[in-house]
Amino acid sequence: MGPLAGLRVVEIASLGPGPFCAMMLADLGAEVLRVERPGGSDRSLTRGRPVVTVDMKDSAGVQFVLRLAERADVLIEGFRPGVAERLGIGPDACRTVNPALVYGRMTGWGQEGPRATMAGHDINYIAMSGTLGAIGREGEPPTPPLNLLGDFAGGGLLLAYGVMAALFERQSSDEGQVVDAAMVDGAAILATMVHEMSAAGTWLTPRGSNLLDGGAPFYDVYATADGGWMTVGAIEPQFFAELVSATGIDFDLDRQYDREAWPGLRSALAAVFASKSRAAWEETFAGTDACVAPVLDFAEAANHAANRDRGVFVEVDGAVVPAPAPRFSRTPASTPGAGGGHPDLRAWGFSRTEIDELATAGIG
Repeated sequence: MGPLAGLRVVEIASLGPGPFCAMMLADLGAEVLRVERPGGSDRSLTRGRPVVTVDMKDSAGVQFVLRLAERADVLIEGFRPGVAERLGIGPDACRTVNPALVYGRMTGWGQEGPRATMAGHDINYIAMSGTLGAIGREGEPPTPPLNLLGDFAGGGLLLAYGVMAALFERQSSDEGQVVDAAMVDGAAILATMVHEMSAAGTWLTPRGSNLLDGGAPFYDVYATADGGWMTVGAIEPQFFAELVSATGIDFDLDRQYDREAWPGLRSALAAVFASKSRAAWEETFAGTDACVAPVLDFAEAANHAANRDRGVFVEVDGAVVPAPAPRFSRTPASTPGAGGGHPDLRAWGFSRTEIDELATAGIG
């Protein structure tokens, strides 16, 4: 099931963006085999794919990974630059046995450069890209947006995008290539529009003073009477007019983009939202184009009627988690299964005798 059915992927276990990329590919039907070191790895983001344990510091383990690479379309790894080469499973070794292999590399700083071998995490990569500096309230420190921009959007999704682009190109060349996906690159490209606005002088340097960073009162979050929160994103004049009408505040619609009028507008919106509960406001704005929605926690999001009707979440191994996305009309993805379990290595070209020998060697 899914548009990637028939695609074979070897995932060398790592943390964060690598598993997320592998999950996205597996969700859409790819046959992904996760290779873990002895002792196991972090098992988050591992749904929908079997696991094989391999000691890649042992020559038998290296040869096993190269055998997998022979049959694979894609191999993805998240080591620091040079580590895969030292282990003997780098791009040259893998593409020697399979020139058509797409070799995906996931790092923070990229394969070259002064920071290439330095450790880092999401917060560091988005900081160096300029993206973190634009997030937060005026006069306050930058606000880390979880690890969504570096690890996942600018990391795992960037790698998946690069892998699929390389596979598309392979259709005409019959050759694979190396995909160098770096989270600093991904975090930067996600903020392309803001970089362009900054270069044009339309994005102000103090964070929290612009259209999309909470500076505009019609693009912000407001507290409700019961301690909840409502988001407002009424950027366009016609949507702003619906916001004003639904809240009943007294405001001249022609002054929406008049910065001198923003403090008064913010005060009016804060006062009116504080007058009713979150549920009452959600009912007030139901069916409107005012661009208002409640802030939900994870449990509330999973149980919200709109999300249930859409099927935004599914149950996997007893946990409610986000469903595979995006959706396809002709080749829909199936509900993913739990991760783990042993793979059928016969599908990867191993004989029954070889599989028994691998088990004796501690691979399996």
